[in-house]
Amino acid sequence: MSDTFTAIDFELATANYNSICSVGIVNVLEGKIVNEFYSLVRPPDNKYMWQTSRVHGIKAKHTNAAPSFLELYPSIKELLLAQRMVAHDELLDRSVLKETMKFYGLPYHELLLANLWECTSKIYRAIGFERTKLSICCELMGVELQHHDALSDARATAELYLKRDLAIEIKKLG
Repeated sequence: MSDTFTAIDFELATANYNSICSVGIVNVLEGKIVNEFYSLVRPPDNKYMWQTSRVHGIKAKHTNAAPSFLELYPSIKELLLAQRMVAHDELLDRSVLKETMKFYGLPYHELLLANLWECTSKIYRAIGFERTKLSICCELMGVELQHHDALSDARATAELYLKRDLAIEIKKLG
């Protein structure tokens, strides 16, 4: 398997998948992190649910002057274009990207991404980990994590993906 990929994580302001309030992207080339990108994102109407803010600590006052996803998209597109994507919950992160792009009238297909992304949660479950929450996998694999910080989550996802062979060995020794 190639160790050239891009890991991504989003934090949401509400339960709506188009309400991105922060994004973390980590580009990995041949097993080495070569680029990290983080930005706060102003969600539609800068609207938040207290439940989501309680999880990640981001509130409307933090994103009031932040760029919208539409304004940020040219930078994000450059980092994602034709990449092999990895996320800890690939269905969620892929759906968030698709829904947000649809909301802003951006054509998702122009990113040239696979229909399914690599999913570290599924990979670690297949290895035999009983619980595959990002924080649990990171603790077991010695990966540093500031949970619910989009860049830290994306970086941790990249590191977990790179450590998948080590995880198999650990489970064998078990």
